[in-house]
Amino acid sequence: MNNKIRTKAVSHLFEAVLTLRDEEECYRFFEDLCTVNELLSLSQRFEVASMLKKKDTYLKIAEKTGASTATISRVNRSLNYGNDGYDMVFARMKSYQDGTKE
Repeated sequence: MNNKIRTKAVSHLFEAVLTLRDEEECYRFFEDLCTVNELLSLSQRFEVASMLKKKDTYLKIAEKTGASTATISRVNRSLNYGNDGYDMVFARMKSYQDGTKE
């Protein structure tokens, strides 16, 4: 894990995120916290990760998301060599959808 991001301020932000109860609260908080472009960039990366997990091609991902190949490559590196955060979240989302809540 990157120790450069382990600060009191980041921990405080994560505490705040963990208090959010539903999607509407997420919209309200993140619209206040982020610019439209920041939020769209985060959601784009998440969509890219989802498509990479499904083994979609870079071309298909770029066409669907508008992400650059550099962004797709960066997300792919995180999936392959990161901290498994994407995998953890995707597994939980799948278990919620399957009704087996992890």
